[in-house]
Amino acid sequence: MLLAFAALSGCFSVVHAQGVTNTGQLDGRVNTVFTSIPFLRINPDGRTGGMGDAGIATDPDPAAMYHNIGKLAFAPKMVGVSLTYTPWLRELVNDIYIAYVSGYYKIDKLQSIGLSMRYFSLGNINFTDITGNDAGQYNPNEFAFDLGYSRRLSDKFATGITLKYIRSDLARGQEVGSGNIVKAAQAVAADIGFYYKTPLNLTPGGSTLSLGAAFTNIGNKVSYLNDDTRDFIPINMGLGAALKMNIDDHNSILVTADMNKLMVPTPDTLDLDENQVPDTREKPLLSGMFGSFNDAPGGFKEELQELMFSIGAEYWYNNQFALRTGYFNEHKYKGNRKFLTVGLGLRYSVFGFNFSYLVPVSGQRNPLDNTLRFSLTFDFDGKEKEADSSAE
Repeated sequence: MLLAFAALSGCFSVVHAQGVTNTGQLDGRVNTVFTSIPFLRINPDGRTGGMGDAGIATDPDPAAMYHNIGKLAFAPKMVGVSLTYTPWLRELVNDIYIAYVSGYYKIDKLQSIGLSMRYFSLGNINFTDITGNDAGQYNPNEFAFDLGYSRRLSDKFATGITLKYIRSDLARGQEVGSGNIVKAAQAVAADIGFYYKTPLNLTPGGSTLSLGAAFTNIGNKVSYLNDDTRDFIPINMGLGAALKMNIDDHNSILVTADMNKLMVPTPDTLDLDENQVPDTREKPLLSGMFGSFNDAPGGFKEELQELMFSIGAEYWYNNQFALRTGYFNEHKYKGNRKFLTVGLGLRYSVFGFNFSYLVPVSGQRNPLDNTLRFSLTFDFDGKEKEADSSAE
């Protein structure tokens, strides 16, 4: 039953028997890295959704709560709020969606705080028992609540940390196997972000180079069942760079690129203690995280295959109208997600609107085809409080 939920959610939830690969798969290098609660790695932002999901080093906005908390200290406005709605897996079902609200407040010139909440509804599911009789309806859902703080350490560099509570309720109370009752999975996690921004003289209107690094979802392992086997949530390392070029007073172009890697063990069939659970699933949190850089059964070549790449571009006219495009690439043996994105943005006074569309590029039908994201943003300026002289 839980495997069906994983398929519906469009991500790779690890439950009782998932994540186990066989020798044939390893020999063929088809060895996708699985995690629990993978909705945490679904980009909920309408702006960067149009740029191939690249957002670690882009200009700071409320969605920095997802991409890189370090950016918030450089936010240009006193207050920013973003609301995003994403119909999910429209090619399969029509009642799954992700709702996201995020916002920040600048305490002074050096410090910002942020809040966000993601809610993932998997629609209504009709349960049946092992005999096929109706066992009622259920609304599987997942959510995460984030609280973040970001501080500038110099004119060009900032860092930040986010604390989050995560809950995944896929089939609570249902029985799986003999006497195994499904429960909600819960985790407490943290993000750590770094952001560097420096001016360049590449264009008549001036240019800016930004670099970012984000380590996200660093949290406890979880289980959906009443047993001792727990699985990693999608702990991730991301590196990004962005170059913004102001052509003149009315035209600007931003190009950006991100590289991401899951810091979780690569699946393997090795079971030295012969307890029918692969040893990779039994690794402790820290050894699993840091060992993820050299644990692939295929060696260094397979480690490189686990890198995911995003590139994107954004054009603004008069700071009011934007066009965006991007590309996301994941290796064919590690999930094979490959898609183009396009998007547009509109800005008027304190209001903004962002729209993105995922363009199918593979020859076969994909559940992610034609994914849409809609975001509304609100930015309010105000008189900033002066930072303490001791902080400067």
